[in-house]
Amino acid sequence: MEKEKSIKKIKILPKKPFFVGFFFVAVIFLSYTGFPKLVATNYQVGKSDSKKEDVAKEEVWKATHIKTPEAVKGIYMTACAASTPSFRENLVNLIDTTELNSLVLNIKDETGKIAFDMENPILQGAIADMGKGECKITDIKEFIELLHQKNIYVIGRLPVFQDLYLTKTRPELAVKRASDGGVWQDRKGIRWLDAGSKEVWDYAFAIGEESYNLGFDEINFDYIRFPSDGNMKDIYYPFSEEKIALDPEHGKAKVMRDFFRYIGGKFKTLGVPTSADLFGMVTTNTDDLNIGQVLEYAAPFFDYIAPMVYPSHYPPNFNGWKNPNDYPYEVIHFTMGSAVTRLNIASTSPLKLRPWLQDFDYGGDYDASDVRAQIQATYDVGLTSWMLWSASNKYTREALKSANSQ
Repeated sequence: MEKEKSIKKIKILPKKPFFVGFFFVAVIFLSYTGFPKLVATNYQVGKSDSKKEDVAKEEVWKATHIKTPEAVKGIYMTACAASTPSFRENLVNLIDTTELNSLVLNIKDETGKIAFDMENPILQGAIADMGKGECKITDIKEFIELLHQKNIYVIGRLPVFQDLYLTKTRPELAVKRASDGGVWQDRKGIRWLDAGSKEVWDYAFAIGEESYNLGFDEINFDYIRFPSDGNMKDIYYPFSEEKIALDPEHGKAKVMRDFFRYIGGKFKTLGVPTSADLFGMVTTNTDDLNIGQVLEYAAPFFDYIAPMVYPSHYPPNFNGWKNPNDYPYEVIHFTMGSAVTRLNIASTSPLKLRPWLQDFDYGGDYDASDVRAQIQATYDVGLTSWMLWSASNKYTREALKSANSQ
């Protein structure tokens, strides 16, 4: 079967001795070996034994899922927050008592470490190790069940091509230095996987599928792009280089379109909702920003598109605004209005647009009026869904309507 073939290819090896510059983040292969049949020749199963078997079957755990809200209103939570009871409870309470209805929770982060236990053998080395100070959610099933009981939609965030763990254990899958073949790093020292590696695509699928089977209602893909900064003159893509060389202007975008088609198609076959995080400038730029992201290339293959249109991330004088961060309503209205127009032209429903909005201080203090202005701008261009981003997981309650006032 295709699933099994694609998964078997990955073997985690043991460890070895933002203009654009402002923007620039298995199948469950359960190999059960059959136990010897401990059945004597004259043994017959009695009624009590049959009942025990029935009870055992009934007790097999199976994840439940809730339908995607017509209007998703969400916040982001890290694994560290989710593994800290008091912090977690405060965020769940925020959702419970306001207009919020969704939670975006890390499946893994840019380090590549998965935030909770998984059964797939190929993923074991990537699971967070609390003994090393890595954040791990030890009660992921129970936590998701609690969220579902509160009718909270759970979205799993899955960064793909920025992965420190896999680039270390499988350096042959990483972006390389053209000069000496070593693993390339961006200016922050972050290593990247080659976006053209199908093996990496299957690795992401394996993580996403098992996460869905644990109860996540939607898989959200982040860092689905080529690197954007660092020494771009000394960079080589072992799996994408040929396609890029054949078409320098569009090659990266074609590689990413192939990935969008592949990963979106596999999850669509399973009936799993998906979403894609894209740079905010994809809403106004028609080129691929040199990272392979084009709005119209991604939209057909995901259920939802989430442009990261944070006002603070736009360069000075963008669209005539000396400091875009001072114009939260205007920036969101302009950028998301552009995205709506483009999807209409492409005969794609704009309602699949679900922007990430800014709820953090960067280049200035952001207060409740700034956050609410972004939400209002989203509504004013005809959209209904939005998500708030704060890397620190501290959100502005005053910017949100209460649950009873909706």
